[in-house]
Amino acid sequence: MILLMGIAGSGKGTQGKMLSDQHQFHLVSMGDVLRMYVTGQQRKRMMAGGLLDDAEIISIVDKLMSTISNSEEVILDGFPRTIPQAEWLAKQVEAGRFNLNIAIHLVATRKAVKERLLKRARLDDKEASIEARFDEYEKSTLPLIKWLEEHNVKVMNIDAERPVDVVNKDLVDIIKNN
Repeated sequence: MILLMGIAGSGKGTQGKMLSDQHQFHLVSMGDVLRMYVTGQQRKRMMAGGLLDDAEIISIVDKLMSTISNSEEVILDGFPRTIPQAEWLAKQVEAGRFNLNIAIHLVATRKAVKERLLKRARLDDKEASIEARFDEYEKSTLPLIKWLEEHNVKVMNIDAERPVDVVNKDLVDIIKNN
């Protein structure tokens, strides 16, 4: 299992799809899953830039991962996003349910990714919701990266502001060597 992490707009979706196509990995994109899966209040909260609570997300991931064989390589794009989610994942790894190879953190500035997000014109890519997602990333995901490192998960930081093909080459090299 490879964790693909980064601020909204850092290229997680693009790089996840490329790696999945190049290496025949399963790609679990939480953003895509949640946009299809949630309804009502959950969707309203997400459109405003908020996250679902940990129990909701873990339940969805647990169901999804039960359909994939442990022998198959999986890229998790956008999970975990909080320490409680990471703790659940760590327990699954300890129990032998999953193998966790590496976490890849796509690093980019707010300014660089905000321009990308506004250009892609998705319904949830409005100024206010983008800023809320940036704030949530800084509050939840950045501490999570430190937590992963403290719990012996190898985290590789990659400059995601470079051209897509250059970032992809770095990711392919990292995967080959881990």
